[in-house]
Amino acid sequence: MRLPKRIRQERLKAKIEETPFITDEELAKTFSVSIQTIRLDRMELAIPELRERIKSVAKDQWNETVKSLPLDDVIGEIIDLELDKRAISILDIKKDHVFTRNDIARGHHLFAQANSLAVAVIDDELALTEKADIRFIRQVKQGERVIAKAHVQPSERRNRTLVMVDSFVDQELVFSGQFTMYRSTE
Repeated sequence: MRLPKRIRQERLKAKIEETPFITDEELAKTFSVSIQTIRLDRMELAIPELRERIKSVAKDQWNETVKSLPLDDVIGEIIDLELDKRAISILDIKKDHVFTRNDIARGHHLFAQANSLAVAVIDDELALTEKADIRFIRQVKQGERVIAKAHVQPSERRNRTLVMVDSFVDQELVFSGQFTMYRSTE
């Protein structure tokens, strides 16, 4: 049974406020309508698309900015950042991220998300990956959302920082990496 438009829009607005990173596709399934209907509802309600909602939440939460690379060079969308401590990014796996024959994400996209997050979390103008020890735990498919979480570890080596990055799909670990980062300052 379809909901009347006014009720659907009220529930849509509440759902987006509750889960700001929900996709139009997920909303369409939730409300049993087309993606186009969701987009029209969002336009009528002046609710921005997912990418703009992510940027808005990130701007509201950040009191720091990435120093080591331009935000456009980060793979995925950074949604939380505390320099030299932790960072979180989101990457929605789309058609251009996967192998055409099986819809499995190419590993270099998961690595690039984790590596760019490891660079971004460093509080320095220059941060480069010296070494990476990575592990792919399971395949990631088109349509899945990968949430990468970086944590800076203390390092006793001069001008080096260890960054641990774990990537999840629906709270299931899919990728793990330990990045040794070179930085120009201690």
